[in-house]
Amino acid sequence: MPLLRVLVVDDEKRMVELVKLYLEKEGFKVDGAYDGQRALDMAKENGYDLIILDLMLPVVDGWTVCKEIRKNSDVPIIMLTARGEEFDKVLGFELGADDYVVKPFSPRELTARAKALLRRSVLKKEEKETLEFPGLIIDPVSRTVKVDEREVYLTPKEFDLLYYLARNEGRVFNRETLLEEVWGYDFFGSLRTVDTHIKQLREKLGRSKAASFISTVWGLGYKFGVVG
Repeated sequence: MPLLRVLVVDDEKRMVELVKLYLEKEGFKVDGAYDGQRALDMAKENGYDLIILDLMLPVVDGWTVCKEIRKNSDVPIIMLTARGEEFDKVLGFELGADDYVVKPFSPRELTARAKALLRRSVLKKEEKETLEFPGLIIDPVSRTVKVDEREVYLTPKEFDLLYYLARNEGRVFNRETLLEEVWGYDFFGSLRTVDTHIKQLREKLGRSKAASFISTVWGLGYKFGVVG
């Protein structure tokens, strides 16, 4: 089995080397980058299994790096910052981060989170059953969605959310569960991330019948179900 590849991005070289030391002890192959543009270039050139990304970066900031990576990849991303405001956490998750660690942190804790995130990522990749409903096809291998035979573009997290709901047709999920299962972290902030993605999904499904498959169960959460 090939080594899992990790990219660590931080403008502090000592921080990169410390994280690299711990991850390499666990058997990962680790590369380092010290500014946002270099991180973007390396992410495009290499098929990383995980990216650990600091927010406060020179050239291109961490927010932008995360957003740009998410346009083309669903690679797990852990964001690092010295700031712990809830606004930062919510924005980071809305931009596509999968976990969030506030400095100073224990390298062992970061390593444990990285391993847990990679386990979830591997399990998701193993879920490859194509789901078909009237006017809607969801293909997890190509990560494409077709509505009335027309392909609809979804962001990686929009796709994950739709696939998770559809794979569990008829079940009602509250926002906390969706955050944990789709985003891969325990809830501790605003729930609006889920609401925002549900709204975006409905808008992208448009006026098709498929748009009615995602329903709000007031006071409980959301569910996916074929309507008549």
